[in-house]
Amino acid sequence: MNLNVLKYYFREAGTSMLRNSWLSVASIGTIIISLLILGSSILLVLNVGYIASTVESSLEITVFLEDGVEQDRMERMEEEIRFIPGVTAISFVSRDQALDELRRSFGERADILSGLDEDNPLPNAFRVKTREAEMVPAAAQQLGELSGVEQVRYGQGVVEKLLALTHWVRIWGSITMGVLGFAAIFLIATTIRMSVFARRREIGIMKMLGATNFFVRMPFMLEGMTLGLTGGLVAALIINFGYLSLLSKVMITLPFIQLISDPALIYQVLGGLLGLGFAIGALGSAISLHRFLRV
Repeated sequence: MNLNVLKYYFREAGTSMLRNSWLSVASIGTIIISLLILGSSILLVLNVGYIASTVESSLEITVFLEDGVEQDRMERMEEEIRFIPGVTAISFVSRDQALDELRRSFGERADILSGLDEDNPLPNAFRVKTREAEMVPAAAQQLGELSGVEQVRYGQGVVEKLLALTHWVRIWGSITMGVLGFAAIFLIATTIRMSVFARRREIGIMKMLGATNFFVRMPFMLEGMTLGLTGGLVAALIINFGYLSLLSKVMITLPFIQLISDPALIYQVLGGLLGLGFAIGALGSAISLHRFLRV
């Protein structure tokens, strides 16, 4: 491909965009809005997953033992717990250790627990962690069936709701991304279709003079890819500044909420939006040319 042909492709693509300027602006605007919502949805899904993973990593099952359980039985119990599917960590917490932790949690008000030194009502317990949060309910049920166990606690109800929330956010995020992507592709295809229709006579003459399919199609493909890339670039810049601003405000006002702050991951999302805008433009052009440009 020589330089003159390349200049021709870009000149024709630019002329077509100027000729249909309002439709081009509408296409870019739709891509920007679509990718803004898409990018926000992706970051929302990623952050919900990140927060859920953080919470899940701190989830543990507390197994309270009955009074009077002997030492050898507790040792056998620990071995039985290790064989429960999904269990990755076990720690024994004596009643004295539990009382010390309770005092530390009260801080300066720990003196109200002074009467418990002689008669400690807290039971011995095991703290158990699983490999995945989904395994917690099943593991808790098996732990409750062990001999010598009085009660098992793991935040029943909260864990299930957390897993359900994460699941539905991912599903609806995927649906939203699909719908918006389809809408952007449709508008790009409409823009290219208008350009093809406006130049139908010129295209017919070019074909009569021996122009190849590639030669005729290339300016339209460049037009679609330029529109998509422009929309993707603007959307990526808005998402970048908006998310960084949100992140700084959350870190100051809500420091207990941990959002994704890894620059590499954020730039991957922004690069994906840029590439997706380019791909939407190319796909919209290809669909339009396939259906409406019979060359």
